[in-house]
Amino acid sequence: MMFQDYFPIYSKLTPAQQQTICASASYRSVKKGTVIHNGNLECTGLLLVKSGQLRAYILSEEGREITLYRLFDRDMCMLSASCIMNSLQFEITIAAEKDTDLWIVQPDVYKGLMQESAVVANYTAEMMATRFSEVMWLVEQIMWKSLDKRVAAFLLEEISIENTNALRITHEAIANHLGTHREVITRMLRYFQSEGLVRLSRGGVEIIDEEKLEALHDA
Repeated sequence: MMFQDYFPIYSKLTPAQQQTICASASYRSVKKGTVIHNGNLECTGLLLVKSGQLRAYILSEEGREITLYRLFDRDMCMLSASCIMNSLQFEITIAAEKDTDLWIVQPDVYKGLMQESAVVANYTAEMMATRFSEVMWLVEQIMWKSLDKRVAAFLLEEISIENTNALRITHEAIANHLGTHREVITRMLRYFQSEGLVRLSRGGVEIIDEEKLEALHDA
């Protein structure tokens, strides 16, 4: 399948616009761990995931990470092309959590399409609103949810993504997702283990009582 099969509003573009955006979309295959966009670098462009998994996160002044959102098959990221939006400055890093195939649309080309096409402009506004809603939801979680509920929510999300209760993930990786310290996560997971929710192993966390974990998350 080609770019036009994945870009949601492709059929609503004029033939000339279709040709323009297809010509500007470069295809890349990246390995797990590859940094695709760094907030300190120039505007990367619009990302469209064909298959795989990406993670968008920010860094604190102390170098701590916190995940803003993830991108899966057919997901798009506009914040990697924030230069197309006037006065928008949003420094995020986007890295591959799994081997990923994706397209990158040149930002100047996409900005030109936004200026001439109401369809593209409206779609872009909707996408940006969705991403900022996700970021605002994250802020609410950090401000109002206790860490045990956030860890429970993260583990439940992970078993849904990976389709297994035996997760291959380190305490440091969980800490990076949630914007806290590894030692804090280790203490929390040991507490979960003492309560019979999880079983810990080197480089792994196995959820052994999903119902209790969900009850903790919903409490």
